[in-house]
Order: sequence, then structure tokens, then C-alpha cells
Amino acid sequence: MASYFFMRDSILLYVNGHRHLVGGQSALRSLSDFLRRDLGLIGTKIVCSEGDCGACTVLIGRPRDGRFVYQSVDSCIQFMFQLDGMHIVSVEGLSRNDQMTPMQQSMIDCHGSQCGFCTPGFVVAMTGMLEDCQQLSTADLRHGLTGNLCRCTGYTPILDAGTQFDASAHHRLKEIYPEAAMLEDLAENAAGDIEIITGSGSQKHSLFSPDDLNSATKFLDAHPEATIIAGGTDVGVRINKTLELPTSILDLNRLTEMESVSVESDRLVLGARASWAAVEEACAGVAPEFHRILTVFGSPQIRNVGTIGGNIVNASPIADSLPFLYVMESMLTLSSQSGTRRVNINDFYSGYKKFDLRPGELLTKIDVPLPRDDETLKLYKVSRRRDLDIASFTAAIRLRFDGNTIAEASIALGAVGPTIVRPRKVEQFLLGKPFSEATMRQAGELATEEISPISDVRGSAEYRTQLTRNVFLKFFYENQPELLIA
Repeated sequence: MASYFFMRDSILLYVNGHRHLVGGQSALRSLSDFLRRDLGLIGTKIVCSEGDCGACTVLIGRPRDGRFVYQSVDSCIQFMFQLDGMHIVSVEGLSRNDQMTPMQQSMIDCHGSQCGFCTPGFVVAMTGMLEDCQQLSTADLRHGLTGNLCRCTGYTPILDAGTQFDASAHHRLKEIYPEAAMLEDLAENAAGDIEIITGSGSQKHSLFSPDDLNSATKFLDAHPEATIIAGGTDVGVRINKTLELPTSILDLNRLTEMESVSVESDRLVLGARASWAAVEEACAGVAPEFHRILTVFGSPQIRNVGTIGGNIVNASPIADSLPFLYVMESMLTLSSQSGTRRVNINDFYSGYKKFDLRPGELLTKIDVPLPRDDETLKLYKVSRRRDLDIASFTAAIRLRFDGNTIAEASIALGAVGPTIVRPRKVEQFLLGKPFSEATMRQAGELATEEISPISDVRGSAEYRTQLTRNVFLKFFYENQPELLIA
């Protein structure tokens, strides 16, 4: 076994079954660039460089319980240093003996490709879906392919290809790539922090990838200016668009202690590195309203790597998760070399992109109380597209009733100010009021006095103000089914 007391200067991973030790500048590349430039695997296409189109989709196999669990990701916004200890499968690695897979043949038979630029991404994404099932339905495909865009074929022949392929001839990845030897090699070489330094002077870049939380906070204490990367779905876009790599990077991807997702009594306890896919799965039975919102949060490729901690620390007033976390009075655990402290998320933000995270601190855990049986919770997101789109407006309304009287009220509104807005005057106004159309209409009018929306490409200030009024009436009608029938 490898020694636990050393520093590595490279990452170890497998690509299509082949071992690669990657250091230097190559370790700081995006995965798509590494595949195309370093390995010559040009089947992975680059179009948007934002994680929106899915042309660059590959499968990442993460070791879990003695096997690889494969998930689709956008390789354009995944960095090589995030992939230590993993097995990457590109479109070239989907088949045996360089033969087309049944899914690829079905794309030909069903005329699912014209220019072909998006085709590898579709094929990889559909192959990844088949790791968990034998056959795909149209509903499966419509949900699972929201992160893959086609600009010329139209989606009907692609959906046909996904449902009409020869399932009996399909081979799962564990059949193509025996896992035991790879897993043993990766496990034996997993220990130790990773430090990679490239360039010099103004071109010098340093990466630190610790394998435990203490090492992470120790590094951050000494380098408070470091850019922290977990899922990297937002940072990756910024780097691709500006072509500027941060001078100092702290990579959290090897901190498995921050990945946990658990339901403990009446609360959801989430490690800050928990992926949205893991949170979505956990919420299905205990927080169905949040689960519904998460199904249209980004795309499968984004949810498989994006983290809840990143969504919180990104500090965007249009973040899909924040209204729910606000009204549930979620508690954040912040860790540093000095210890830990807990902060209510309602007290965490002080302005646009400003928050109560002291130098040397990391967000490590989120404690979310679950909705009670006697409460009514509704979450709202308005966007131009249903899937994979940035919100124009978000809201959460959580009420508890005593008969037809409102006994408790918690409300959060997004995209109407520099931070999520808790309209405290509205919450106070609702207490003791009858749950009626008149009450909710007045609440909506009062709410417009507590917001300060701006106009941008996703909507005007007037539009967002009207949405604020409307959401209170929408909540009322959704909870008055007899009125909807009338």
C-alpha cells in the first residue's frame, strides 16, 4: 500500500480503460481539451463551453462500494484535477473492437443525425442512462436528455433511436471494462494531498487538492485568496469565457467527508459537496416540492457534478435552491482552522455576491429542517424554458393554518433584489388573517413594496413586480381546488 505521508504532483485516472498519470499544465486543462488535444480523442465535441449543449458529454465512473458508478457530465466545464481516481469513458470507448454500439446503429437507422456535431453527446448520454435500466421510454429520454441540444435534426428521430435500439446486444460498461484491476490501482494510489505548480512569475498557477478537511482549511488559512472549486460548473464557465485560470486553486473534489446526504429525524443533513443528483434523490420521499424544483435545475450533466455548497456560496439572487433553504431556516456550518460556527442562511448574505464567510472558512454542511405535515409549502420558478434555464423569478411560500386562519408564514422571493428577499412585513401581515383571495391579493401588493427588481435580458423590473403579485394568488388558487373546478 502507498504511504499516507507524502505529497503527489500528479493525478491518476483511467480513460477508456487506459491508465494516465497527469501532471503539469495538462492537469489544469478542461477534460474536453485533454481528451482532444492530449489524447487525440476528437469524438468529444466542443460547442458552447458553458455546459449548456451537451455535445461534449462523457461518462465519469466514480468508485463506489467496489464498483464504478457512471454518470454523464459536460467535459467542457470539468477540470482534470477534479478527476483523480476516476474512469472516464468518451464516445470512442463505448464499444468493443471499434464496432458501432446498438445505440449508434439506431441513430443511423432512425435518421437521428444530420450535421452530427451533437450526436456523440446524445449517444454518450443515452448510453449512460442504460447503466441503470434495460430499456428507455420516451419519458425517460425527454427528462434525461434535457442537457443535450440539437440544432438541425429535431428531436423526434433521436427519441425514436433511444427507444428502438437493440437492447439485447447492448453491453454495460462493466462488461467492456473489467473493474477489479482499475479499482485496485486507484485505491492503492489514492492517499496523499496533491500539489501541482506550473509556470512562473505572472504565469504561475498552483493547485492544491487535499484528501481531508483539515488539510483543506490549513491551506485556505494560508491562502485565503484561493479560488475554491467543488463542482466547478460556474467557475468552469468563467474560465472558458475569460481564458483566465485562477492563480491559486483549492480543489475539494477528494473530500468525501463533505459528500454525505442523510435524513435525520425531521431534517435533511447535507455535506456541502453533495451533488444535486444526490440531493434530488434524497428529497424524493421527504421533500417532494423541493424535489420537483430540482428536476428542472440545470441538466443531468450539471446535477451530477454541481454541488449544493457551490450554489449557496455563488451567492446569486436567482439560485434555484435558495428560496427553499430560506423559508426552511436552514443552518450553515462554516469550518476553519479555528473551529466551526453555525449561521442561519437568512443571515448569511449581506449584499450582491457578499456573504458572511470569513478568510480561511469553508462551507462544510447544510442542515435543512423538513416541511411538517401541518404546513403547506410551494416553490416557484419562472423561466423562458422549463429545463436548463436561468430563472427570471423564484419564490417559496410556506404557511401553517389553524382552520382557515394563517398561523405562520415564511416567504422568500428571488430575482427581485441583490439577495433573496424575505418580505417580513408581508409575513407579519398574514398572521391571523383568513386564507382568502383578498388576503393573498393584498399580500402581493405589500410584497411589491419590499422588493427592488432590475431589468435585464430575462425580464423587466415591471415584469418581476407583476410576478411578485401573481405568485401569492397562484398559491391561493393552487390550494383551493374547488375554485379551480368552478
